[in-house]
Amino acid sequence: MHVLLIEDDDRVAGPLMEGLSRFGFTVEHARTGADGLAAAEAEMVLLDLGLPDMDGIDVCRTLRLRSQVPIIMISARNDEVDRVLGLELGADDYLSKPFGVRELVARIRAVFRRAGPAVAEPVAALPASRDCHPVPVARAQQIGPLTLDRRGRRVRLQQTFIALSPKEFDLLAYLADDPGAVRTRQQILDAVWEPNYFGPTKTLDVHVAALRRKLGDPAWIDNIRGVGFRLMPPAGGASASQGEEHIEGGDR
Repeated sequence: MHVLLIEDDDRVAGPLMEGLSRFGFTVEHARTGADGLAAAEAEMVLLDLGLPDMDGIDVCRTLRLRSQVPIIMISARNDEVDRVLGLELGADDYLSKPFGVRELVARIRAVFRRAGPAVAEPVAALPASRDCHPVPVARAQQIGPLTLDRRGRRVRLQQTFIALSPKEFDLLAYLADDPGAVRTRQQILDAVWEPNYFGPTKTLDVHVAALRRKLGDPAWIDNIRGVGFRLMPPAGGASASQGEEHIEGGDR
C-alpha cells in the first residue's frame, strides 16, 4: 500500500516510515501541508494537524473536497473538539500521539478494509453482444427521493449528488440495508467501524449529525433513545420505494 505521511517533525516521521516499511508499506513523506496537497494521490493519508504552513484541518478539508482517499489524523492534540472536527470534515480515524507502529498498522488495515471493496470491484461489466442480453452493471437502491449506489459509492438526493466521506457512506449504506429497522449503537459501531469497537462512541454521533446535515433533514435518521438509529424518508417526502432499480448496460 502506498501511504502519504504529512508530518513536519522528522523525529516522528523517521521512525514511522521505518516501522511502516517493515510491514510492507511504501511511504512518501511530505513536511508541509502544501507539499502533501501537491503529492501524487496515495491509497492512505496519515495527516498531522500541527503543520508549519497550514492547519492539518484545512489540509483534510481540501483533500476531502477532491478525493475519497482514506485519512487518518495523527496528532499530539488530544482535545475532543479537534477529534470531532477532524472526523466531521471527513477523516476516517484519529490517533493521538504517542502511539505504537503496530496500533497504527492495525488502524490503517481496519480503515482500508472498510474503504477497500469499492476499489476492488470491477469498473464495468462485459459489453452485451448480439447473442446475449444486456449485462447488469450496477444496482442502485431507492429510498424515497434518495438513491444509493453502492457499487459506485455515490448518493443522490432528488437529482443532486451528495459528497460523503467514506465513513459517512458506509454508515448510510448500513442503515439503508434495512430501511426502518432500528440498529443499536453497538451494531453500527461493529459493522461500520470494526468488530468490538472500543473507541469513543461520540464518533458515531458526529457522523450521524454530518449525514443529517448533508441529507438536508434530520428526520432522515431517527434517534431511538437508549437503543440506536434507523433510516427512514422524512414524512411528506416522495413516495418511499424500498426496492432496487436495475441499471443495465448494452449497446448504445
